[in-house]
Amino acid sequence: MELTLLGTGAPDGLPRPDCPCASCATAVGDEARAATAVLVDGALLLDLTPGPAFAAARAGRSIAGVRQVLLSHPHDGPAVEFPAGLPAPGRVPDGRELAVISGHRIRAVALDAPGTGYEVTAADGERLLYLPPGAAPAGLNGPGAGAAPAVPYDMVLLDAVGRPDALARLRAAGAVTATTDVIAVHLDHDVPPGRELHRQLAAAGARTVPDGTTLVVGDYHAVPDLPRRTLVLGGARSGKSVEAERRLESFPDVLYVATGGTRPGDADWAARVALHRERRPGSWRTAETTDIVPLLAADGPPLLLDCLSLWLTDAMDSVGAWDDESWTDGGKDALARRVAELVAAVRATPRTVVLVSNEVGSGVVPATASGRRFRDELGRLNTAIAGECEHVLLVVAGQALTLR
Repeated sequence: MELTLLGTGAPDGLPRPDCPCASCATAVGDEARAATAVLVDGALLLDLTPGPAFAAARAGRSIAGVRQVLLSHPHDGPAVEFPAGLPAPGRVPDGRELAVISGHRIRAVALDAPGTGYEVTAADGERLLYLPPGAAPAGLNGPGAGAAPAVPYDMVLLDAVGRPDALARLRAAGAVTATTDVIAVHLDHDVPPGRELHRQLAAAGARTVPDGTTLVVGDYHAVPDLPRRTLVLGGARSGKSVEAERRLESFPDVLYVATGGTRPGDADWAARVALHRERRPGSWRTAETTDIVPLLAADGPPLLLDCLSLWLTDAMDSVGAWDDESWTDGGKDALARRVAELVAAVRATPRTVVLVSNEVGSGVVPATASGRRFRDELGRLNTAIAGECEHVLLVVAGQALTLR
């Protein structure tokens, strides 16, 4: 099955006319996108883009052989142009199947938002899933006791930026695996500009392509794998936690490890914790603990550990590191053993792990000996953990810089 993406953008396209935002300003050349529409084997057209005949011609294709046009957007969705010479656009009711004269079988997929998704199966068995913007399949659950996983799709086209949870649901159900080519479409001006979009999609195991690209369903495209161990560094309010969460939001069953614990009577701390909780996908679980070595040693879903600086604070508390006499009388060596144990656990962990830590020591020298001690030990800890991670990022003003 061969498909040509006549457009990959949102219904209003990218850039939007007269919009001054950074995404629109940089959406030039291959990053400029018309409304998403997909031409399948020259015979099936999913959704309509402005001037589909010209869009197809620019891609070296023709829509003269189209036998079926299907719309995925809601009935009250964006207005579409109905070009002369094409069959009248239609929709397939949820759960119903349609056999096209070209040999494709099309099944309508129920969604959790208005609109219709389409599962397209070619005569030789390749399977494509196409979803409209802002939608995820309804009723998808991971395989439970005795339940078989879904048959994986060869290719999935969806709103991976606006609905990363849709990708997480498909993964949980076994409908998306490591060999599924995940293509982000319906890209609007809320996507990050330029290369940052491609970096974020790669971290989710997805990609996007320019308008006019032709893809062969079933030809495996090597998307960069999510690094098994990632360290995200940054200063206060730099966006490091948001970056860490974004790296796992399209994956199901994440265990969020909060090392800060609770602080009774501290309203500001409670507000910070609540903000983090509200931001996380509802499918994630939370463990509030500093005992993270056993978690790293166990098999299980991905871990997001936030953050190492709070873990270090607890470790220094436990060895009396804030007192000069206790520090020199065994505390320093005890902390070194705790750190070495953690570093070894990160090295040996079988799990996917994203770790967050503060980057300190770039400017002001702490006024106290204990403050300088914490700064130095956190710098050493970050260095040791970074040495065990395949991917290291530094977040500054919400922008992620790849260090490794």
